Amino acid sequence: MSYTVSFISLGCAKNQVNCEQMMAAVQAAGHTIQSTPEGSDAVVVNTCGFLASACEEAIETILEMGELKRAGQVKKILVTGCMVQRYKEDVLGELPEADGVLGTGSYGDIVQAIDEVMDRGLRPCHLGNIHTAPQGGPRILSTPPWYAYLRIAEGCDNHCAYCVIPSLRGKYRSRPMEELLEEAAELSSAGVKELLVIAQDITRYGTDLAEGCRLADLLRELCRLDFRWIRLHYLYPDEITDELIDIIAKEDKILPYLDIPIQHCNDGVLKDMNRRDTKASLAALFKKLRARLPGLVLRTSIITGLPGEGEAEFEELCAFLRETRIERAGVFPFSPEEGTRAALMDHVDSGEAKRRAELIVDVQSDIMDEYNESVLGETREVLCEGFDSQAQMFFGRSYAESPEIDGRVYFTAGKEAAPGDFVTVRLTGAMDGELIGETVE
Repeated sequence: MSYTVSFISLGCAKNQVNCEQMMAAVQAAGHTIQSTPEGSDAVVVNTCGFLASACEEAIETILEMGELKRAGQVKKILVTGCMVQRYKEDVLGELPEADGVLGTGSYGDIVQAIDEVMDRGLRPCHLGNIHTAPQGGPRILSTPPWYAYLRIAEGCDNHCAYCVIPSLRGKYRSRPMEELLEEAAELSSAGVKELLVIAQDITRYGTDLAEGCRLADLLRELCRLDFRWIRLHYLYPDEITDELIDIIAKEDKILPYLDIPIQHCNDGVLKDMNRRDTKASLAALFKKLRARLPGLVLRTSIITGLPGEGEAEFEELCAFLRETRIERAGVFPFSPEEGTRAALMDHVDSGEAKRRAELIVDVQSDIMDEYNESVLGETREVLCEGFDSQAQMFFGRSYAESPEIDGRVYFTAGKEAAPGDFVTVRLTGAMDGELIGETVE
């Protein structure tokens, strides 16, 4: 039988790639993909399980789909992804709305699960090996046609004390370069202009492969393809080599935008969290990167209230951010996640962690305001993504803004700018923390 199937993907871009692969498999099996859950035979909720808050969002989504099922607008609900992998018994036992589950090792079983739940009346539970699950395969892109993600590896071996990713996604496994280049070539042929290279840690790419290739080698080959922009996400600081910096500096397609999660700067906190950096090594790295990569925009992630962070350590973090002027940061209060070493360590309460996160956001807001002020008058290449009827301006992104997380550049134009077009914009001001400008010939 053929069914209509809808997908909801929660969490990170890596999760989104899994969802795109499931959609392709379902369509290849003869089913129809539709964009909204209402009226679908089956809805697949692909969950995040990284933090308790992500699990709460997933549960709310499943309950919302349950309401649609009770109203007769959805027949079956399949729950996939990280929350299933982490809390499979809870999902099966406490969420009767879920008609079947697939863990992160079993995304490839989605067609079988649809058959089991729709045709055979079963409640499938697929929990394959997270260390050996296939990574590649066809995708139906869920991003706008001008950008796409290329996930170059799965899993993580860093084992940061606060993080559950290794238990959800398995050991680090790089994808073969030949496979990646084939997928990238298909994306390029499909008209993708911005390629976002992603993994939990892209700097480790190739260290587990017999071929001995590394991230620099992969980037060199990707630059031969017909992309306008190549953007790098999640580089582990101590794995950023001079060779990697050289290739980023040499290749115009690789954007001077680097996402380097540091989490903290205090040596004691970093050591307790099983990070391999020190404040001195981070400061030296950022100084080297700014010297080698003109116009560099840095993105990082910060966790406040980590075990070992007292007032002195927190003030040290604030001072470090003011000194290094990291342009963009995602800030999160520490969440003591079940099954992690950090959850068993002494730490401040959640209210204090949230208060400190808000203070860091204030610090970063000042840094961003100063950065925006410093670039006024510059001209930048902007990838147009649409027209905002309320602002009565077009909007898009320059090299300094990554999709979904960094906001937009708003601009006026003397003639129509189509989504997916590159235009040259002179930056003239800021609006609610986002840059505005006007097109120039």
